[in-house]
Order: sequence, then structure tokens, then C-alpha cells
Amino acid sequence: MVEALRLLGTQIRQARIAREWTREELADRIGVSAPTLARIEDGYPGVSAGNLLMAAAATGVPLYGTDDPDELARMRRRGEERLALLPRAVRHRADEDADVDLDF
Repeated sequence: MVEALRLLGTQIRQARIAREWTREELADRIGVSAPTLARIEDGYPGVSAGNLLMAAAATGVPLYGTDDPDELARMRRRGEERLALLPRAVRHRADEDADVDLDF
């Protein structure tokens, strides 16, 4: 996961620089501080998903391999179809706890 965050951060930084925006300009556009944007670009895992997605959208960095709204909608529908095949709820199985050794 850390490598994915670093990759996305690098892509956001590259897109920002290609647009000739300073870190402060992009931070203002997405409503975060410059230090928060620095964390996004550095791939820090503690930034909020919303801020990360806003930075990607503002710089035109496509997520999921596309920025085409129709393709994104198709991908979402396929995900919903797969979810429909799974159980609606997951129950905790008591016998799973028996396998865990908590004696340290």
C-alpha cells in the first residue's frame, strides 16, 4: 500500500509541476495547507482519502487507469454486481478464536 501511495503522490507532484502550479497554489485549490499537500505528494499514509482524491482530480491524475466517467461507471457497476453475489453479512465464527494463541 505504501508504494501505491508514493506512486500516486509522485504522479500528483508531476502533474502539478507540469501545470506550473506551486505547492501553495494546488493546496489553495483543494482547500488544504501546503504541509498537507507535501504529505500527499510524499505518499504519507496518514492523509485523508478525500484530500488525496481531491489532489488527484485537481491535477488530472486518473485513478483506476482511466478518467473516463463512462468507464468509471462501468467499473462501479461491475463491482456492485460482484458484491451482489457475496453474502450481505459476515458472521464471526466462534471456532476461529480457538485457533488463536493469545498467550505471550
